[in-house]
Amino acid sequence: MSSVLYDTPGPRAKRRNVLFTVVFAVLLLLLLWWVWLKMDEKELWTSAQWKPFTESQAWTTYLLPGLADTLKAAALAMVIALPLGAVFGIARLSDHRWVRGASGTVVEFFRAIPVLLLMLFANEIYARYTDVGSEERPLYAVVTGLVLYNSAVLAEVVKAGILALPKGQTEAAYAIGLRKGQTMSSILLPQAVTAMLPAIVSQLVVIVKDTALGGVMIGFTELLNTRGTLAANYANPIPSFIVIAIMFIVLNFILTSFASWLERRLRRSKRSTGAVLGAEDIDDLNAAEVGGAHGTGAVGKT
Repeated sequence: MSSVLYDTPGPRAKRRNVLFTVVFAVLLLLLLWWVWLKMDEKELWTSAQWKPFTESQAWTTYLLPGLADTLKAAALAMVIALPLGAVFGIARLSDHRWVRGASGTVVEFFRAIPVLLLMLFANEIYARYTDVGSEERPLYAVVTGLVLYNSAVLAEVVKAGILALPKGQTEAAYAIGLRKGQTMSSILLPQAVTAMLPAIVSQLVVIVKDTALGGVMIGFTELLNTRGTLAANYANPIPSFIVIAIMFIVLNFILTSFASWLERRLRRSKRSTGAVLGAEDIDDLNAAEVGGAHGTGAVGKT
């Protein structure tokens, strides 16, 4: 069965694809075997190289504190960048030209600058013009750089997610008397969140990995930075790299798995019940809103 993107391969094409797959698998196995032999020649697979990871001191002194700082920086950046990106993304769809222009300028500016440069710039700003101590400064700089860059990227994700919705959603909302703010908060954003979730999670994974940039350049004691100290003390650079890589893989796998579960849950919860609102239901909603406004005003007067 053919599709718009490609034609279904025939028998010869299927045999050719199987052949290419087998050849690639064999070459990959040969490469891994060669790497194994080279590392074995350097005695990198001996028990002495891996023994530190069986002791609690290596974990409590180096790995776990580094993991805690990585999670701390990533969590702070996520908590700040997500709502900030949503605000800029919605602002780019504003009816006011000056709002669209200002938000677009901010988004395009910070999206075009490498996140490492933002971290270095923030570190200098905190060092010269603030009272932030030298111990906390790397964390502040890393979080600032991650927030500025990723909020700009997430703003584009939010904008694209809202624009991807059918125009009939907005037109139907206007037809029943909803204002643009109500349409955005009640109709568009709840539907767009489910569509945007995979892209948002991908960006959150990038945030976790980009914390390593602060450890390389400004001395932030994240996971990769503490690995260097551990490798220097135990003389096991390759095993330490492997362990850190596995920790990052597990961490990001947990994050993506949670996001997949959340996406499925949101899709199930947003299934239509089939109920249709009539004109009297809309009038009741508007009357309740007006009544609530009058009630608030009456309370204020008393």
